[in-house]
Amino acid sequence: MIYRNVISPPRAFTQFSHELIRHPRLRSDAVRLLTWQLSLPRGARENLSRTAERAGIGATAFTRAKRQLMDEGFLHERRVQVAGGRWATQQLVSSRPLSPEQAVKLLSRTPLPTSHEAAFPQVAPGRATPAVGAPTPPSTDRHPDKDPGEETSYLPPASEEAPEPVEEAPETVEEAPGPETPHLDDARALIGALPLLSPALRHIPPGMREELTRLAARWLDAGHTSADVHEHVLRGLPGAGTPVHRPGGLVRYLLRDVPARELPRPAPIGTRLSPRLEGARECLSGTHTHPMLFRPTADETLCPDCRT
Repeated sequence: MIYRNVISPPRAFTQFSHELIRHPRLRSDAVRLLTWQLSLPRGARENLSRTAERAGIGATAFTRAKRQLMDEGFLHERRVQVAGGRWATQQLVSSRPLSPEQAVKLLSRTPLPTSHEAAFPQVAPGRATPAVGAPTPPSTDRHPDKDPGEETSYLPPASEEAPEPVEEAPETVEEAPGPETPHLDDARALIGALPLLSPALRHIPPGMREELTRLAARWLDAGHTSADVHEHVLRGLPGAGTPVHRPGGLVRYLLRDVPARELPRPAPIGTRLSPRLEGARECLSGTHTHPMLFRPTADETLCPDCRT
């Protein structure tokens, strides 16, 4: 039997819905990453990678958590060109899932950074407003009240219609602008050729091609060739007769992690005979159990024993 004692914090807290905390498809790292971001003070410009570092989330877990948040609509990203011809990444985190159209609408209302803005410092929280009334000690060492006044233990019924998201200025995080990858055109051609490799890849959604292009560009930046990427994708396809319902998601999964490029092995160096065997020749009679070497006097191909 388990009992719960909930002490309401007097300050510095954020409310989250049960749907977010108990989300069936978000792992603990994804929930921690999202709740940490949503708990930052308004106006903070801490990007997701910095949040993961502060939360103790490793690189692999961070990549998986970020992908889960994007798949469920809690995180949206887009690349925009800022003044000076450079590129920046806008990130939008939301306490409720948003469709791509809703995310674009909110991001379009956010001013773009200038070309010299390379980083966005963390905004310090303002002075806390004192609570009204005299301080009271927390209630501990007893069973919680039998009737809390409101049932909060269960999710709302599935039939309830979710309200429309509030149209307010979004909290966006812009990463430092960086130059465009030099392999982007090659990566775009690489992704465009995927439908020709297998019938299972013919129905990749056009909206995913830009994302897959950026993933493929990372492989090319690491030294892999287009043939290497195509071969890796083909190896990851299911066997014959198994349908692929989401080819774009499969390719995204296969290109997510970039392995280190294996260096070509050097050609084997020929075996050099010791000086005392210089000029020796192997007998070609085929009757010897082991190779028989002899030193010929002319152009003989048989050892003295075989000649006699």
